[in-house]
Amino acid sequence: MDKNFYLQYAAVEDQHWWFVGRRRIVEELIRQLKLPKNAKILEAGCATGGNLSMLARYGEVAAMELDETACLLANERRITTVQQGSLPDKIPFTSQYDLIVILDVLEHIDDDLAALEALSNRLNPNSCLLITVPAYQFLWSYHDEINHHKRRYTLKRLKRVVKQAGYDVCYGSYFNTWLFPLVAGVRLLKNILKLDKKVDASGDLNLPAKPINKFLTFLFASERFLMKRFRLPFGVSIVLMAQKN
Repeated sequence: MDKNFYLQYAAVEDQHWWFVGRRRIVEELIRQLKLPKNAKILEAGCATGGNLSMLARYGEVAAMELDETACLLANERRITTVQQGSLPDKIPFTSQYDLIVILDVLEHIDDDLAALEALSNRLNPNSCLLITVPAYQFLWSYHDEINHHKRRYTLKRLKRVVKQAGYDVCYGSYFNTWLFPLVAGVRLLKNILKLDKKVDASGDLNLPAKPINKFLTFLFASERFLMKRFRLPFGVSIVLMAQKN
């Protein structure tokens, strides 16, 4: 990604409904973990660092990010020292962690199995990995191309690769379910009419009008209350928690 993309990313990451909603869902799942006091937490692929403040409420946070510009922007938050690194073979830390969070990163990596295995080597025994990824290959669009995605997942496919990497799956669910019909309809229509490539690559980062953004944040984040009780059967994204066995 170019520098301007990450500048815009950083400008909206604390407010945009998608980032805020996902962060609240992830935090609700972290609350349910029995993390030790002063837990050591790693975010692998932290982008411009919008999740670091939330993660710091649950322990001592370390973070890595591939892109140099994103690293610089994340470090401006002064929450932790974000280091450049990549999966699977350039993890800039030797510590062992009680929780590793990898949010919408795995789909960017050519060898997702090797990446998961590398993260396992940085987890303490019986510690947790929390993953989010985009769902369903039929939702593939220009959005995936400009973001350099390699694939989208089904929950079954994600569970399979996680188990192959030596983890036990503790929880898996789709999410962004309420908005799934709208998102799927728009993306499929754009694909049919070939409209996507006519829009600016950063279009998904535009912040909606305040009332719309507030409503979408509430709607998206409200799924966290349902996910405490049961797994959602479909959605635009997938979340999975796995334990190093």
